[in-house]
Amino acid sequence: MNNLIGIIGAMDIEIEGILASMTDVSSQKISQVTFYKGKISDKSVVVAKCGIGKVFAAMCAQAMILNYNPSVIINTGVAGTLIKQLGILDVAVAKSVVQHDMDTSAIGDPVGLISGINVVDIFTDDCVVNALKAACDKLNYRHQEGTIASGDKFISDNLDKERIKNTFGAIACEMEGAAIGQVCYVNGIKFGVLRAISDGEGAEMDYSTFAPLAAKHSIEIIKKFIEIY
Repeated sequence: MNNLIGIIGAMDIEIEGILASMTDVSSQKISQVTFYKGKISDKSVVVAKCGIGKVFAAMCAQAMILNYNPSVIINTGVAGTLIKQLGILDVAVAKSVVQHDMDTSAIGDPVGLISGINVVDIFTDDCVVNALKAACDKLNYRHQEGTIASGDKFISDNLDKERIKNTFGAIACEMEGAAIGQVCYVNGIKFGVLRAISDGEGAEMDYSTFAPLAAKHSIEIIKKFIEIY
């Protein structure tokens, strides 16, 4: 059985600390994405920066699956909170992922329905979720499990936030996790999504201030996850 753990982040700040912890590293470039294979805590890992947005995320996940056949893929990085209980530098662990900008409701579908697989929520793997939460606990990071929403828009408008929260029951929003989740779903690959909160009420200003620190937290959690998974 292949026990390779795949890690995908959208930006350099979301993976650079992981890359710095790897040994026995080799790399190859596929479709303009560089994949780094090596070891962390004696576990085999493959790590990639996909780029921002759902298309780049999906391309990266599919290339990783076809070329490395990981047993699990974790999408890590930062996100904006949608609920007051989840503050800046807290952590959201996805129980499920949704695409908040997927909308064929004009022809009678539920908002968010992904045609072809005919689901709204794509559920993460329970064992992965439990290991991610255990990693948060070991590092004393406050965390909450729930739905994380993805879409090709940086969400800063309060009306958008309320719509996404009320429509999907989402606790956080970002731009890649649900696309990676869809690719994993159709390929039968276990997956998880972890997001450290970088922005809240003052989305743009918060993001500029806190994204690097939030990304550092998510990296620390991923490294701990690799140890215990």
